Amino acid sequence: MQDALRTLSDYWTSRGCLTWQPFNTEVGAGTMNPATVLRVLGPEPWDVAYVEPSVRPDDSRYGENPNRLQQHTQFQVILKPEPGNPQELYLGSLEALGIDLDAHDVRFVEDNWAQPAIGAWGLGWEVWLDGMEITQFTYFQQVGGQDLGPIPVELTYGMERILMAQQGVTHFKDIAYSRKPDGSIVTYGEALGQQEYEMSRYYLDDADVDVNQRLYEAYVSEATRMVEARLPVPAHQYILKSSHAFNVLDARGAISTTERAKAFGTMRRLMRDTAALWIERREELGFPLLKQAEATEPVAPALPEVASDAAPETFAFEIGVEELPPHVLPQTIGAVRDAVTAGLAASRLEHGEITVDGTPRRVFVVVDAVAAREPDAENLRKGPKWSAAFDADGNPTKPLQGFMRGQGVDLDAVVKAEVGGNEHACVRVPAPGRGVLEVLASIITDTVTGLRAEKNMRWSDPELSFSRAVRWVLALWGETVVPARISGLETGRRTYLQRGTAASPQARPDGTVVGHHDVATASDYLGKLAAGRIAAFTEQRRAAVVEQATALATAADGTVDFEANAALVDEITNLVEEPYGVLGNFDERYLELPDRITTSVMAKHQRYLPVRAADGALLPHFVTMANGHCDDAVVRAGNESVLRARYEDALFFWNQDLEAETVESFVPGLEQLTFENRLGSVGQRANRIADVANRLGEAVGLDEQDGATLSRAGRLAKFDLATALVTEMTSLAGFVAREYAVRKGEPQAVADALYEMEQPHTTADAVPASTPGGLLALADRFDLLAAMFGLGAKPSGSSDPYGLRRAALGVVRILRELPALSSLTIRAGLEAAAVRLREQGIEVGDDALDAAEAFIIGRFAQFQRDEGLSSDVVTAVAPSAGSPGAADAHARALVELADDEGFGKLVEGVVRISRIVPDGTEASYDEARLTDPAELELHSAVSAVESSADLRRFAEVGAALVAPITRFFDETLVMAEDPEVRAARLGLLATVLAKAPQGLDWAAVDSVAN
Repeated sequence: MQDALRTLSDYWTSRGCLTWQPFNTEVGAGTMNPATVLRVLGPEPWDVAYVEPSVRPDDSRYGENPNRLQQHTQFQVILKPEPGNPQELYLGSLEALGIDLDAHDVRFVEDNWAQPAIGAWGLGWEVWLDGMEITQFTYFQQVGGQDLGPIPVELTYGMERILMAQQGVTHFKDIAYSRKPDGSIVTYGEALGQQEYEMSRYYLDDADVDVNQRLYEAYVSEATRMVEARLPVPAHQYILKSSHAFNVLDARGAISTTERAKAFGTMRRLMRDTAALWIERREELGFPLLKQAEATEPVAPALPEVASDAAPETFAFEIGVEELPPHVLPQTIGAVRDAVTAGLAASRLEHGEITVDGTPRRVFVVVDAVAAREPDAENLRKGPKWSAAFDADGNPTKPLQGFMRGQGVDLDAVVKAEVGGNEHACVRVPAPGRGVLEVLASIITDTVTGLRAEKNMRWSDPELSFSRAVRWVLALWGETVVPARISGLETGRRTYLQRGTAASPQARPDGTVVGHHDVATASDYLGKLAAGRIAAFTEQRRAAVVEQATALATAADGTVDFEANAALVDEITNLVEEPYGVLGNFDERYLELPDRITTSVMAKHQRYLPVRAADGALLPHFVTMANGHCDDAVVRAGNESVLRARYEDALFFWNQDLEAETVESFVPGLEQLTFENRLGSVGQRANRIADVANRLGEAVGLDEQDGATLSRAGRLAKFDLATALVTEMTSLAGFVAREYAVRKGEPQAVADALYEMEQPHTTADAVPASTPGGLLALADRFDLLAAMFGLGAKPSGSSDPYGLRRAALGVVRILRELPALSSLTIRAGLEAAAVRLREQGIEVGDDALDAAEAFIIGRFAQFQRDEGLSSDVVTAVAPSAGSPGAADAHARALVELADDEGFGKLVEGVVRISRIVPDGTEASYDEARLTDPAELELHSAVSAVESSADLRRFAEVGAALVAPITRFFDETLVMAEDPEVRAARLGLLATVLAKAPQGLDWAAVDSVAN
């Protein structure tokens, strides 16, 4: 350990970093040392490296857990401004530690870091070494509520994890901490084991709550006083002390939801004030570290001469990025395709096929046969209308004279042309064709500057912003570089293949080229990627993942269910450039855990593909995809170690939870969990859900047995969120509730309802099978939607932090697919939730409910379109969308009847009636006022037809109305002069409408049927 710390210190100080010291009070992470959290603020440059013992009371495990410690060792590096190649510098530090990058699998896996308590966030990655997270790599964007500039990069090394992987040990106690002169080893456990046990005892069992509460209050008071005294350094020190006291109280279970929310608010306030004060104080000191560099104005690259008659050439364009998140890659490919396609369409350049695809580190475009120049053309410039261009004598009017002066032409150049349906005086202006390099340079610039993702960051570039840093741009037309400057980037012919290593800077031992390489011509581009074994095309990579995983699983007498793991395969595909499969194994004793837990650990946390037997049983094997060729044995051992630790954690939490006598014992723990500061604890939310579910149950008339199930399941609602296992693995919510409930003696129906209340998770997921489960699931989602809309926290754009779109779709699917609940309406559910929220003192206005209802109905309409229903069908059933079951029944019937000629004629009649009958007309009439044969015939037909809510049934029985309706309108004046006759005729027609199914837009139905 100490050799590794010294090596990292030497490596970074040799690259200009200042050596700092660990802070002299407890910090939860190296980030909180003032050398990071304060020094990243303001304009001054700051490169620093230091060791930081990071203290986290809640991670106390008495020294028993192999990976969890109350104090772990971080090595912290800040590079401000980020130097442009931080990934390469970081990888160099791993090599300095003796990690063979040719043998190991090192990957950058998306991590969107945020610490709301200090108003900080950034984007970057977890760095994985053979599946184990060893470093947090973050481009800070904001700290203390202050936007940062220049942008710093933070590297936080987890030293215990690195050393465990490097030394091949499975418990932190076995790490070789130091070596004596005689060669004997002092282990981590020997050096620090007692400290780990005793501090765990203190944090979890022996810390005096009252003492720490007083310390917390005193530290907050002193921090506030130091801010008022304009002393940011001691203010921050007392913020750290207060934070540690809070963490001790939290580990002792002494923090309520209200206290947590209040403490976080205090921390945010103090950090915001301290951050602003730090910048002010540094400015007062003249920003001592800021050295003004001489600014140089960038020179626009010159366009080489290209002969206008030159032959068409291939165009290759590559945007080189640091590892994109898997879900961002396909979005970016689509955005680049749209931008390039639109740019070429807006030009007059002739070209062939456009190909766009990408990998995590590049998005590329290849366009065949791009012409050397646009053809010349003429543009028509519009002047005044022709009728106003000349006077009665044929002389130009003043408007035309002004137009000619503006265009610099004589009357001979004026022509008459139609523009926008009107004749205008116009002038034809030559539009010489632009050269290919000019056109393509503009497209490249617009495409790169237009890149955006759901979450965007800044880096050292002065203008660009994107999901991750753009580091290079290759642009070739044939052999010629397309010259363009995009902010701080300049196009070239150089691409960056898989990263080289110290031992293999340009080529791996097997001859595969790596590192930076020039591309001679655009036609060589894809070949250069292939020479570097980069699977450039998404489908190519996916096929490689499937092929290799299949072969490896077969070798272990197993198989991989690619259909069930389709989303995971897609994610893996977009995590690697060169898929390289490795088969791993784990101890069969972990198969004693429920299948869902073992596979969740594999898939969600590690991106491993589970291997199953022919009968579907899980086998003790997995497939991982490394990013490029590596030492199979080394990578296998590393990933097996990581999975073993993950399973040990899961087993630890599983056994710890099952020590509880009843599942009800977890319920009080929900009060310690914050849902949303303004809405109270998770416990309060669970109580609201139970109450709303019971009220909805009364509305549908639950029988006694289902009522008892609902009551008991409601009492236990969300209890699993307080379990240790779900705290670690939130995706298991619902599943764990069912497993624990059954094991602790709850009825199976109650256990099933607790599981079902989390359904559906996705559009493809099953809805609850039982009525109690469906009611709890509805109540959960109605509470969330009513509460969030009541707070004004509705989704905007791509931002939906509370999953309201998913909740809305869940409401729709449950009401549509669970017959026992189809009588419930969206509005009724929202109002039930609102009543319960108001009982808690949370105001939810009718306008919020209106907005929530419209939002859910809007999601329903989109879901119907996604299922393939036409816009006309969706519009036709929209009036009944508040009852999704009824709307769905209408839609299915309407699709079936769309080509029925008789139904079409019936609809024509209904539409004709609906247009003439005023809204509010009663469906009743005085039969004695009907005397004409046509109206008597319609009266007779209507009397014989039963009312029907089913569209198919109405089509059947309503066929008898078609001829009488037609004759009625042909022979009868509806708006008769006699008001009593007129009222009778309108009442007769209103009766026809009343017997038709309600909740339909008949004009839209007519569009479908005719």
